[in-house]
Amino acid sequence: MIVEERIYRIRNGRMNRYLQLVREEGLAIQQPILGQLVGYFTTEIGALSQVTHMWAYADLEDRRVRRQQLADDPRWQAFLPRLVENIEQAENRILLPTDFSPLR
Repeated sequence: MIVEERIYRIRNGRMNRYLQLVREEGLAIQQPILGQLVGYFTTEIGALSQVTHMWAYADLEDRRVRRQQLADDPRWQAFLPRLVENIEQAENRILLPTDFSPLR
């Protein structure tokens, strides 16, 4: 298993709008395609105006196939411009669980 961690810095004053879009429309498109949402988080201390969301995949190929399916989905293509106008910066990492991690 791998976990994809996506960290977005949200434009000032746009956090509520971003979260509303994800809550009301985005997850309904993403979750059936991407599968296992590990978590969706905002920051309270440290770097502010950040959102982190994590998705679990069987492996990099599973991630590649699912991300491509999402990119090809017409609903996602129509939704994405409204979402990204709220994002100032994006960072993406692939996390590999250790042999003693509860998530493997």
